[in-house]
Amino acid sequence: MKFYAHSVENQSKEKWQLLKDHLVSVSQLASGFASSFEAGELGRLLGLLHDIGKYSQEFQKRLEDPCVHVDHSTPGAKIAFERFGAFGKLLAYVVAGHHGGIPDGISDERESSLTHRIQQKDTVDCSAYQNEIELPKSQLVINIKPQDNKRGFSVSFFIRMLFSCLVDADFLDTEQFLNLERFRARGSKATIEELASKLSGYLREITSNARDTKVNRMRSQVLEDCLQAAKKEPGFFTLTVPTGGGKTLSSLAFALEHAREHDLERVIYVIPYTSIIEQNADVFRRAVGKDKVLEHHSNVTRSEEEYEPELTKKLELAEENWDMPLVVTTNVQFFESLFSNKGSKCRKLHNMVNSVIILDEAQMLPVEYLKPCIAALTELVINYGSTVVLCSATQPALEGLLPEEMTPREITRDPKTLYTALRRVEVEYKGELDNREVADLILQQEQILCIVNTRGHARSIFELIGSGEGHYHLSAAMCPEHRTQKLQEIRARLKKGLPCRVTSTQLIEAGVDIDFPIVIRAIAGIDSVAQAAGRCNREGRLALGKVLVFTPKEGEGLNHVWFKRTAAIAAPLLANEDDPLSLDAVRKYFNELYFYEGERLDEQQILEKIEKGSRSLNFPLREVASLFKIIDEDTYSVVIPYDEICMSYLSRADFISPRQLARNLQRYIVSVRPWEYKKLDDIAAIEKIGKFIVLRDMRLYDSNYGLVPPDESEGGGMCWII
Repeated sequence: MKFYAHSVENQSKEKWQLLKDHLVSVSQLASGFASSFEAGELGRLLGLLHDIGKYSQEFQKRLEDPCVHVDHSTPGAKIAFERFGAFGKLLAYVVAGHHGGIPDGISDERESSLTHRIQQKDTVDCSAYQNEIELPKSQLVINIKPQDNKRGFSVSFFIRMLFSCLVDADFLDTEQFLNLERFRARGSKATIEELASKLSGYLREITSNARDTKVNRMRSQVLEDCLQAAKKEPGFFTLTVPTGGGKTLSSLAFALEHAREHDLERVIYVIPYTSIIEQNADVFRRAVGKDKVLEHHSNVTRSEEEYEPELTKKLELAEENWDMPLVVTTNVQFFESLFSNKGSKCRKLHNMVNSVIILDEAQMLPVEYLKPCIAALTELVINYGSTVVLCSATQPALEGLLPEEMTPREITRDPKTLYTALRRVEVEYKGELDNREVADLILQQEQILCIVNTRGHARSIFELIGSGEGHYHLSAAMCPEHRTQKLQEIRARLKKGLPCRVTSTQLIEAGVDIDFPIVIRAIAGIDSVAQAAGRCNREGRLALGKVLVFTPKEGEGLNHVWFKRTAAIAAPLLANEDDPLSLDAVRKYFNELYFYEGERLDEQQILEKIEKGSRSLNFPLREVASLFKIIDEDTYSVVIPYDEICMSYLSRADFISPRQLARNLQRYIVSVRPWEYKKLDDIAAIEKIGKFIVLRDMRLYDSNYGLVPPDESEGGGMCWII
C-alpha cells in the first residue's frame, strides 16, 4: 500500500505527494536549519517523526474525505517519548505542536496537554511507518549551555528553536509540492558581503559631500568606532550615541561589518515604534537597495509605484520566516515571536541564529517583561551565536540582569566626551505648574512644543491656548494619516519661521523628526525627558535649546501608576543634577527604577513559571505565549473614514485581500478601550464592514482632537494615555 502526505484536488493519486518523500524532505530541511546551532540530528529526527501519524488507515481516508478528523501529530510525539524517554519528551512538544501550536506540559485543559496526549492509548495505528522510515537508535544530545539559575528557560528556548526548524521546513516542503510558483518566488540572492559593500560606498559618498563641522566630525568618529569594534568577538554590546550622532547608519555599519567579519547570516534591526521603523527602513533602502531590506510590521505597505509585483511578493513571503539578509521590525514582532507557541510566529526563530540583532532605543524595552526579554537575548548570544547591540542615547542599566561574564562592551571610545560635544539642550526644572501657567508659558513663545502624558491633559492645555493659527494638538486619538498631515504643516511653519505652538502626548517623542527651540515636558522618566529633548534644537541652530520640565499641580497625567513611579524617581534628579540628562544621571535613574520595580520586571512571573515546570519537564509553553503580550489587547481598532482614499478602500473591501486591506487601513485606525467602544456602540456611531469596525458618525471625529467619544466633555472618567 502507498501512503500519501498531501492530496491534490481533482488529481489522481499518481499526482499526490508520497508520505515518505515528504518526511525525508522535511527532515533534510529541518536538519539544515538546526545545524546552525549544532542540532542537525535532532532536526532530522523531528522531520521524520512529525507526520508519522499519517501512516494510519484513518488519515489516508481523510485525504479523500476532508470531513474526517484525524489527530496525526500525537502518534509521532508518543513514539518520541517512548523511544527516548525524558529526552524524547522535549521532542514530543515539537511534534505534537507542529500544527496547532506547542502545548503545555500539563494544563487545566487536561486533554490538550502534552502529558495527556502522550499517555492516551486510543491513538491511530501508524506502525506501517516501520516499512519506510528508519528512526535513529543512537543516543541523542542537546548542545546548549544553560543560563545560571535559568536552566529551564534554556531548555524551553531550545524547544522553540527546534519547533521553528520543523514548522518552517514543513511549510516550505508542502508549499514546494502544492504551490511551486509561490515557492520559487522566495529567497534573496543578496549576501552580507554585498550589503556591506553597498553601505560602504553610500557612506563614502555622504562623508565626501559633508561640510567640515563639529557635528560631522563627531559622526565620523562614531562611524570609525563602529567599524573598529566590528572586529571584536560576538557577544553583547552597547552603542551610546546622543541624538544627532549618526547612530542609525553607524549601527548598521557595525552590524554588516561584524557579520562579514564573523560569517554571521543576517542583521535584524529591532525598533520600538512603527513611526521610527518607516524612517530607518527608508534610510536603509537608500543605502543598500529596496530589494535587500525586509520591513516587517503591521503598518507596512508597498505601493505599486515603488515596488514591482515580483519584489512585493518576495518581501511578503519573506515576512513569514525572515529569509532576508536585513530585517527591520518592531519590539512587538521580535519578542512576541520569541515567546510564541504558534508555528506562524515561530517560523522565523531559526533565522535569528548567527545574526546581529540591533535593539534601537533600548531603553524602551518593555519594563514589565524586561527579565524575560533579557533572558531571551542572553540565550541568543550564549547558545545561538548571535550578537546583540543595545543602541540608545539613554542606556538602560542592564548589568544586574545579565550573567556576570556577559557585561556589555561599549562600541564608542568615549561616550561622555561624545555626549558633551553633541549636547544641544539645557534642562530646567520649573517645579509645580497648573494648566493655566503652562498655557501662559506656551503663549509667550513663537515656536514651542509642549508634551504631556495623557490625551486628557493635552486636550485641557490646548483648550486654554485656543485653536488659533499655528496652534496644533496631537494625540493617538487622531488616526496616523491625520497626524502625518498635521506634522507636515508643523514642519512647514517651523521652516518658514512662522508661529507654531504644539501640544502633544508623548507619541511625538518616538523618533519624529521635528525641531523646536523650546520644549516643555510634563514630568516623566528621565528617558522620556531625553526623548523630548531630542525634539529641541535638533538641527543645532542654537548654542543650547531649552527643555522646561514641570510637575502638574493638579496631578493631571500622573494618576497612572507608571507615570507616578517614574516621575517620583526623576524629580530629585531634575531638581539636583547639573545636567539630569548626563550619562551618570541616566544610570542613576535606571538603577533606581529597576530596584523599585523588582519583581515587576517580570510582571507575569514568566521565568518562575518556566523554571517550576522544568523540574518535571512540564513546560508551560502555551501559557507563557498567552501571557507575553507587549501590546495590551484589551482595545478595539476603529477605522476612521478620514479621507477619500480610506473610503475607497472600504468600498472595495470585497475585492481586496483581507491582509492587504488590513494594511491599507492601518493609517486610519484609532484604538479605543472597551468602555469607549461601548459608548460608541450604544449610540450606533460605529458599524461592521467585514471584520473591521468603522466610525459611521464623523461628527465624533474632531479636526483638532481626533476621535472624541460621547460624554467625554461631561467627564466620562476616561484616562487616555498617549
